[in-house]
Amino acid sequence: MIILGIDTAIRKTGYGIIRMDALGSLEILDCGIIKNAPSLPHSECLRRLAGGIRELVSQFKPDVASLEAAFVSKNIKTAMILSLARGAVITALAESGVPAFEYSPKSAKRAATGIGDAAKEQVASILAVMGGLDIAQIPDDATDALALAYCHGNLAFHANAGIVDMPVPI
Repeated sequence: MIILGIDTAIRKTGYGIIRMDALGSLEILDCGIIKNAPSLPHSECLRRLAGGIRELVSQFKPDVASLEAAFVSKNIKTAMILSLARGAVITALAESGVPAFEYSPKSAKRAATGIGDAAKEQVASILAVMGGLDIAQIPDDATDALALAYCHGNLAFHANAGIVDMPVPI
């Protein structure tokens, strides 16, 4: 199963693409960031995010995508901008026929490390070892995306074994 993990943001959206063929197996196919310059208007950022996701889907043909669950920010403007970014990403996935699921940051970190409030460095270190990468090859903004992908993969294998139920796609 190929899983595209996505940690959305308007300026730096992290992504991680993994292959999991069995519970606990992990091959990191790619990870990185879709960057948008601070000078770009939001409409251009959204166009570039959707285009970046379409390119990743075209290149890697993921079976499923895993996104960070929306959260309520103290700053409503920030929450609205994040919602726009999520909408662009989810739309690109839907157009490509890739089902998307969402998980909390704590769930993703717990799946990768066993600790829900693990530091990014801990998550990156464990995923790098499991995926056979040098930790320097994992950008900070891609760490959560890889953890989200791994979280979904673990849940999917447990669901196939009848241990848990799969969540409903978003």
